[in-house]
Amino acid sequence: MLEKALTGGRGYWTWLVALVALIAIGGAAWLRQLEIGLAVTGLGRDVSWGLYIAQFTFLVGVAASAVTVVLPYYLHDCKAFARVTILGECLAVASVTACALFILVDMGQPGRVLNVLLYPSPSSLMFWDMLSLGGYLIINAVIAWVTLSAEHEDVPAPAWLRPVVLLSIPWAISIHTVTAFLYAGLPGRSFWMTAVLAPRFLASAFAAGPSLLIVLALLLRRVARFDVGRDAIQKLAVIVVYAMIANVFFLLMEVFTAFYSGIPEHVGHFQYLFAGLDGHGALVPWMWTSVALTLAGLALLIVPRFRRNESLLAVAAIAVFLALWIDKGLGLIVGGFVPTPFEHVVDYAPTAIEILISAGIWAIGALLVTVFYKIAIAVRHTDPAAAM
Repeated sequence: MLEKALTGGRGYWTWLVALVALIAIGGAAWLRQLEIGLAVTGLGRDVSWGLYIAQFTFLVGVAASAVTVVLPYYLHDCKAFARVTILGECLAVASVTACALFILVDMGQPGRVLNVLLYPSPSSLMFWDMLSLGGYLIINAVIAWVTLSAEHEDVPAPAWLRPVVLLSIPWAISIHTVTAFLYAGLPGRSFWMTAVLAPRFLASAFAAGPSLLIVLALLLRRVARFDVGRDAIQKLAVIVVYAMIANVFFLLMEVFTAFYSGIPEHVGHFQYLFAGLDGHGALVPWMWTSVALTLAGLALLIVPRFRRNESLLAVAAIAVFLALWIDKGLGLIVGGFVPTPFEHVVDYAPTAIEILISAGIWAIGALLVTVFYKIAIAVRHTDPAAAM
């Protein structure tokens, strides 16, 4: 089947060349980081997790969101998701791969990653995070490959695949729950030390992932003549609505708890993010942009007439995705470090090296999604030479 990714129009190859060029630039930036060390980043003693871990956290949610199409299709026999399920599983594989790469570059020296394997510690959440992400990657890769292989050979999928699919549903919940525990289990960081962090992670994941799937489905219809069906897109939009409302509700619960209790350690993080603290407010414009995008996205999604308009739906999906990327992929991580436990305010800004490396990893994820989708579309007997 892999040979199907080697055919395509000029637009397809131009897109691939652009991604490879961006990957090469990111690779060169990573070599520079390997040569000098993490001193080339904006990370330091006070803010030790930055853009890399923020992207890792966000993409774990995108990967986990595959369950929003797998569960209705396999457990409830929702035929509307018949064509979009494979897209969700391929997106999960690409997202987990990108997650692993962000961990790799954040470790500084790649050899340090082996410590988790060579010296496993079941008492460490990093150990369980590695197991959950690695297992999820293998499970989704097996499901996608076996499903497409069966379709390619025009035979039914093997009977053993269904238990694997069912296993992927709780496993998807586990990967983001364990990720949330990485933060919630740090007693010195009051911004993260909350029991609602895991539900908030899952709610944001089930909004961001389906939003991206909506955009990708609409894009595939235009450039590759692959239609997952209007019903599937609209059902995904409803999932985004409820998940995003739940995410906002959880966030408001956090705000109420922090400000009603008046505990300075809890209030300080929100003040830094949304109003600035001690003259430091680098993230304030970003966070209010996230709020504006959230409100705009919800306004378009909640009203059925707007939601059924696919042009407005695309705008709403992009708004929700970007809003969550800012909130979860930047504000949540940096906001947990500032102010420090000693009430010091230290601004963090990613350097050009960090941005280029991150862009390169995102390009790797985009390249994998492109290749996977090209194979899936070709197997499902749509026009494989479409200008994708």
